Amino acid sequence: MLKVLFDTRGIVNTGCDNCGGQMVSSEQIRAARALLRWDQKDLAEASKVSLPSIKRLEAQRGPLAAQERTVDAIKEAFSGAGILFLDDGETVEGGAGVRLRK
Repeated sequence: MLKVLFDTRGIVNTGCDNCGGQMVSSEQIRAARALLRWDQKDLAEASKVSLPSIKRLEAQRGPLAAQERTVDAIKEAFSGAGILFLDDGETVEGGAGVRLRK
């Protein structure tokens, strides 16, 4: 099932194929960058999302509050770099997270 989060500004965060249908959070984005040893500029370049947007999204806790195309671009950049997003409870006693693909 695809999850979609809208807010009053028309902002959306959808589930994705490589993240168990979950909404991706700013905490997962920061963790994924750490696994890849990427700084925010690296993510901005890989996703074609502006650096100020990346900084704004990461500063807010919880699900990313951005246009669907922005969230998709970030997810695709990480997927291309080998990141898998994990849904809450997908691992034993684990919450939502990220890992490197084999």
